[in-house]
Amino acid sequence: MSLGYKAVGWSRHKKVYDAAVTAAVLLYIAAFFIASSIVYAPPNAPGPEVVLIRATGSCAIILLHVILCIGPLARLDRRVLPILYNRRHLGVITFLVALVHAAVVTGYYHGFGSIQPFLSLLTSNTNFSSLKAFPFEALGIVALLILFLMAATSHDFWLKNMGARAWKSLHMLVYPAYALLIGHVALGAMQSDRGSTIPILLSIGVIIVSTLHLLAARREARTDQGTPALADGWIDVGPAADIPEARARIICAPAGERIAIFNHHGSISAVTNVCAHQGGPLGEGRIIDGCITCPWHGWQYRPADGCSPPPFAEKIATFPVRITAGRVEVHPVALPPGTPVNPARLHDADAPEVSHH
Repeated sequence: MSLGYKAVGWSRHKKVYDAAVTAAVLLYIAAFFIASSIVYAPPNAPGPEVVLIRATGSCAIILLHVILCIGPLARLDRRVLPILYNRRHLGVITFLVALVHAAVVTGYYHGFGSIQPFLSLLTSNTNFSSLKAFPFEALGIVALLILFLMAATSHDFWLKNMGARAWKSLHMLVYPAYALLIGHVALGAMQSDRGSTIPILLSIGVIIVSTLHLLAARREARTDQGTPALADGWIDVGPAADIPEARARIICAPAGERIAIFNHHGSISAVTNVCAHQGGPLGEGRIIDGCITCPWHGWQYRPADGCSPPPFAEKIATFPVRITAGRVEVHPVALPPGTPVNPARLHDADAPEVSHH
């Protein structure tokens, strides 16, 4: 990011990821057509346009469920992190599938009259006071607009220029979009199809998403319980031997800030747990090539000073750390980003000096 902007370059990992997702989408749509031809026999078989509408609509909402599950799953199981790394790619594909769904719906149901198709879509049903006849299309349009905004701002260019807080707030709109799509299906497809399949599948999806988020939140709540400070203001992290090599232990300071304490070749360093990129949990990552590597998108920082390796210029806050009687202690007051701190050695019980450059 600190080197300027350039066109998106797809690494082999990203190419494989995108190819796999695209293939899965196409296979799903093909399977949907095959299943429809088996379930519905002529003359009750729906036309190909209707089947495509159903296939793309259901595919989009399934993809959105997957997206909403990736985050909490990655917090609960590190093996999901490779999927999280390219979650934004999955979001863009979800928008494109939803856009195809909306385009086919608009053309098929509103493209043969005297009124412009999109205008017809907006004005054909304005019965907002009736739950049974509610214009569910409006919910889908708003959700699609949100997905568009998220897809259009998925590049780091927008993250940098909007600022992490504003960018994060914008992309948290995925939850209102999800709620709108649930309403879109409940007031649309479920009204025309009175069977139990759609309600059961939709309920299962909502339960899975809600349960995973609650489990992840419960785990976060345990971490957020502030660790009491010692008499001199330092925090007892625990035995130094309990911090795995190249990994970290995360604690929450009394003021609420999370601190990641890393062990690297017998040296203990403490940094903020918040990545400068998208606020990723650095303490859930590991040290690779001598640098703390964020598990979300691979941004790196040196443990001793919180600086990204050259030529990058990002910095994160560091914390004084010491080892007393074999136990790691960290001072909860963050130093300015990029401040060098001498690591505490596992065989050294003295507090290190802090140097300010």
